[in-house]
Amino acid sequence: MANNPHLEVVVDLLLSARPGRGCTVVEVRGDLDMATTPHLREELQLLVDAGDRQVVVDMAGVGFMDSSGLGTLVVIFKALREVGGRLCLAAVQPAVHSVLRITSVDRVVAVYDSVQAAEADVPSVDGASGG
Repeated sequence: MANNPHLEVVVDLLLSARPGRGCTVVEVRGDLDMATTPHLREELQLLVDAGDRQVVVDMAGVGFMDSSGLGTLVVIFKALREVGGRLCLAAVQPAVHSVLRITSVDRVVAVYDSVQAAEADVPSVDGASGG
């Protein structure tokens, strides 16, 4: 493998998923750009495939998001909607919120001030699994 000083791939994105109140909370830390967004998309798609239907993405640690990040959020939003689920965003930083507002994505994907506010707004699905 040749050493190319002009090609450097640095992926600085931390993702963690945890159970929330009636949902799964995915904490994202780092910039969402062409290099990191595939990791976010893969993680979120795994949750959808595993049966998660209420997903809150904690964006408190995201200071920058480009169109690839925006596209991933829209794709996962649609995937969840198709199976009766819901994606929402929480603790969105001003620069990222500006991208959501300019593209009108914030009119489709619910944006909350905090994870707690997003969790409080998760629809109740009591008894959905029977028992």
